[in-house]
Amino acid sequence: PLLDMKRFHLLLAGASWVAEYGDPDDPDDWEFIAKYSPYQNIPTDRRYPPVLITTSTRDDRVHPGHARKMTAALEAAGHPVRYY
Repeated sequence: PLLDMKRFHLLLAGASWVAEYGDPDDPDDWEFIAKYSPYQNIPTDRRYPPVLITTSTRDDRVHPGHARKMTAALEAAGHPVRYY
């Protein structure tokens, strides 16, 4: 899953998506992108239901690091999560 919109353009095919999603290195674009980027918007003031996050090391579009980082961030925020 594409989850970290601040760094998506640095991994694999992500650089080719800047025209679609915007450039997170441009302050004006990032101001908008930050509002919907899942990784940057993990709430700590409410509970999530259990979440299953899956990825593959063979995914040539979205780097598995997105799933790994999101799993770690959800766990750190106290949300129940399973990673596969």
